[in-house]
Amino acid sequence: MNLGRQIGKRKNNLKGINSFRYNGLIRKKTLGVEPAKDGKGAVLVTRNSTGGRKPNKSFTRVELKRDPRRTFATIRKTIRRNKYRKDLKMAAVSGEAGFIRSQKPIVVKKAGSARGIKTNKKKNCKYR
Repeated sequence: MNLGRQIGKRKNNLKGINSFRYNGLIRKKTLGVEPAKDGKGAVLVTRNSTGGRKPNKSFTRVELKRDPRRTFATIRKTIRRNKYRKDLKMAAVSGEAGFIRSQKPIVVKKAGSARGIKTNKKKNCKYR
């Protein structure tokens, strides 16, 4: 069930929708977010408007490994200052947030003991 949309998985396609608007190969200036290779942080991928004939050199990768607040601010500033598309700002930030959330270690909570509950009942008991 695709609800009338075609899903595309290409580089620099932040929304994952197969259309001219979100395609990362056609546009002159594109923006993408990838997980870092070492599993800590993410990589902001921007495409330069020049270098169309050399696709490998046209992408700039910047590793963002600071805390999430600074990382999100860096993404927002990059989009604003380099005049990338404003409508992709929240898509880039939410993609980054997903990578950060997935890289957090899972903390297993210990099962709470019933001992504390039993001692409180004994203290409040009238018939002792």
